[in-house]
Amino acid sequence: MSVDKHIQSLTKVVVNNLENQHDWTQVQIHNQDNLPRPLLYGLPPKRLYVHPDEQIEIIKAEKELNERIPQEPELEWVLPLHLAEKWSIADFSAVFDAITAIPPGGESVNISEDAHWQLWRGPKRGKRILLATVQDDSTVTYYWMHNGLVKPRQN
Repeated sequence: MSVDKHIQSLTKVVVNNLENQHDWTQVQIHNQDNLPRPLLYGLPPKRLYVHPDEQIEIIKAEKELNERIPQEPELEWVLPLHLAEKWSIADFSAVFDAITAIPPGGESVNISEDAHWQLWRGPKRGKRILLATVQDDSTVTYYWMHNGLVKPRQN
């Protein structure tokens, strides 16, 4: 199987998994000349990642407001990989260098300057990619990868 066919098949497996197993919507294939391979992006049914500092600010704001702050889902980047592939730090770095923090169409998040908990949303969020690692039996496992260091979450 050629490399192009392999990547197309891998992408198809991940798109199918996101849409049919995880209820993602608006899943799109993103081709760009300076990317080592096409990426995906889409909207999960619920918010998948909250920055640890944002988590603290949300808790403070909820106590002040005495109400729960809804966490709307955000568009997320997805990088389809096969378990047997060997990627270097330079390969991942090339992907991060080629993308913006927010996938196309996700820039319209309304951010209130008064709400400190929103500083990690919209254009100010860090670059992150959901790695979609496909095994030979088409099982897909997802891992977060961030551009740079991110402190661990408090549970």
